[in-house]
Amino acid sequence: MEPTQSSEHHVAIISPYARTVVSFRGSLIRELIGCGCRVSVLAPDFTPQIRAEVAQLGAAPVDYPLDRTGLHPFRDLFTLWSLWKILRDIHPTIVLAYNIKPNIYGALAGWAARCPSRIAWITGLGHYFAETRVGGLRKTVLQGLIQTLYRFALKTCNTVCFQNSDDKAEMVQRRLVSSSKAVVVGASGVDLCEWLPAPPILEPITFTLAARLLREKGVVEFAQAAQRIKHRYPHTRFLLLGGMDTNPGALREHEVRQWAEAGILEWHGHVPDVRPYFAQTSVYVLPSYREGVPRSTQEAMAMARPVITTDAPGCRETVIDGVNGFLMPPRDVDALIAAMERFILQPDLIIQMGQASRKLAEERFDVHKINRRILAVLGVVGNGTEFPKIADDAKTSSSTPQAGV
Repeated sequence: MEPTQSSEHHVAIISPYARTVVSFRGSLIRELIGCGCRVSVLAPDFTPQIRAEVAQLGAAPVDYPLDRTGLHPFRDLFTLWSLWKILRDIHPTIVLAYNIKPNIYGALAGWAARCPSRIAWITGLGHYFAETRVGGLRKTVLQGLIQTLYRFALKTCNTVCFQNSDDKAEMVQRRLVSSSKAVVVGASGVDLCEWLPAPPILEPITFTLAARLLREKGVVEFAQAAQRIKHRYPHTRFLLLGGMDTNPGALREHEVRQWAEAGILEWHGHVPDVRPYFAQTSVYVLPSYREGVPRSTQEAMAMARPVITTDAPGCRETVIDGVNGFLMPPRDVDALIAAMERFILQPDLIIQMGQASRKLAEERFDVHKINRRILAVLGVVGNGTEFPKIADDAKTSSSTPQAGV
């Protein structure tokens, strides 16, 4: 059944990055417009090309200033004031923000501008909630500040959406959000018509990680495992996709270049389209310490790639252990190597588990199904239904593919 069109809605989407608006939220924008909504997209650093792409979707691109990773009071106050002024002028009926700063300042600005509906979308708790061994006192102080801002800002929201139940439980337990406002909507999803299965790669066996180059993404563990695996199996390939970042947990460029120059891995930097690299991939690897639900893993699954990831919040949503890949403890290089060796010694698993990944992507990560849930939370269409966790499906669904392990 097609959603009922509703022309009275004007949705303002507040994003932390202009460059990912179309790739990450394009499908949602199209469906909102298909429901008769007006859509404004607020983001920093629009280029003429991105502005044109957003306009082509049917939405209005609007610039606002944002220091994405810094914590400078005057800059952040300017962001808050700018968002308030924009929202006051365009007066949307619904404000939908995602990422830490847009959630905090978007909620406060939307409340001050008297926008009727304000929704924060927690797509991951980020560096200051991940369990890392770096940061020390500074991280502790900043985590406390962010929690205080979250607690204050989320009180002004009508609804707070989460991608996984672990993040929701933690935010509720920390009293950052009321359980009555919190709802799990699942992953962002991928367009399965754009992310098609690719033939399995059995020679050379290739492991790929695509992520921002942050320590909490498990990049160091990936490199350490690659070094040891290549010593035993010299023809194995390791691809690292991702650009340098300004977050506190970012790696330094010379660290990554050392791995590439030593022949441990192939570093391709930030790539606008990972599909050609995933087509060369045997197994996708994400040893992250914590995620919302990682988009890169969803994309790899849609392309029929097995997955090695951590038994950590968000990551565990993508893998049924032993079915479409393997779960490992965070920071455990030995466990990561053992999982990689399973695929090297039993290459048939690449085929079997890859097929299982595609099936799970179809069941769990179809962007159109997930968008219907978001539209229901926004009040644009009728009530949606919760998505059960993958782990529950493994216990109850007789149709779940089983790998011969």
